[in-house]
Amino acid sequence: MKPTYFLLITALLTACGSDKSAQTEAAAPPAAAAPPPNPDVVQISPAQRGAAGLETGSFVWKNMTTDVQANGSIDVPPQNRASVSAVMGGYVQSVAVLPGQQVARGGVVAVLRHPDYLKLQQEYLQSKARVRFLEQELKRQQTLDAEDVGAKRKLQQAQSEYTSEQALLRATAGQLRMLGLSMARLDRGEISPTVPLVSPIKGYVKAVNINPGQFVNPQDVLVEVVDRSDLHLELKVFERDIARVKIGQRILFKIPSRGSNEDMAARVFLVGRAFNDDGRTVSVHAHLEPERADVLPGQYVAAHIQTAGARQRTVPEDALVQAGEFSYLFAQTRPNTFRRYKVKTGATDAGDVAVTLLDAGADTTRLVRHGAYFLDAELKKGQDAEE
Repeated sequence: MKPTYFLLITALLTACGSDKSAQTEAAAPPAAAAPPPNPDVVQISPAQRGAAGLETGSFVWKNMTTDVQANGSIDVPPQNRASVSAVMGGYVQSVAVLPGQQVARGGVVAVLRHPDYLKLQQEYLQSKARVRFLEQELKRQQTLDAEDVGAKRKLQQAQSEYTSEQALLRATAGQLRMLGLSMARLDRGEISPTVPLVSPIKGYVKAVNINPGQFVNPQDVLVEVVDRSDLHLELKVFERDIARVKIGQRILFKIPSRGSNEDMAARVFLVGRAFNDDGRTVSVHAHLEPERADVLPGQYVAAHIQTAGARQRTVPEDALVQAGEFSYLFAQTRPNTFRRYKVKTGATDAGDVAVTLLDAGADTTRLVRHGAYFLDAELKKGQDAEE
């Protein structure tokens, strides 16, 4: 074969091969695109799992209580709170107590003076003397009437004057007793220029609003006394929650001003039947359990009223991750592969949270009970890397 024919045949074979390759490439279908990764799935290595201390398990059924949140204060019943005022106006001569001081029932808290006190005692003694005179005059008229000597009109007049003066004497004596003066001393002729102000209850002085030399009126509150023997909670419960509050329910509350997270207990003994004027709230009263000596009337409290109980599925708080408006937990789908599921959280008790699954398909026997935050961090790390 001549070289010319050989070269021609070689060129034809090369061209045919190129055409077949081009046709094959044109006929071959395009490669399928890789599926996008699931944004809720995270995969870790066995070493990472061991370092994170992941623990899996299932739900735990617990009897969970639902709470009603309420705010209020430490208070005492009205009969354990007293405002000391003057029956008659006068000048303060002395003050016998300080705020925080304990005072007995009937104990003197201040002394007042005024000329009107002397005048009232004078009127009492004069009325008392006139009653004795009118009593003797009445007896004389009764004797004359019995002997049919005196006139009936004089007897009737004597009776009227005697009765009228007795009424005046009793009224004056009542005013003096209200002032706190000793009637026994007055009957002996001892007139006092001062009157004592006494506490009507036993307790602690809350406020002293007077000082020596000050003039006080009957409507002024001079000293306030509080008896701490019956401290209780007064809570304000909103209209939407009041139907769930019943007598006998347990309350856990904190006093923020104490600077501690100590939970104190109380129990509902009274639920109001009318709305308060300050808003759509109802007053709920609760006794402290046990009685506490380290709380003060007026302290602000934040409380949770435990209204009901029901068996619910729970997981530890460490199993939940908060992301925006929702909470999530993780469940194992394959070895070292975990998927995130959306849940609705409920009541919390001793570190356990009641949950309801919002996404179906979770393997509830392999829930991540500890280490969810590590998985959440790895999930976000993977999403940031893809972006």
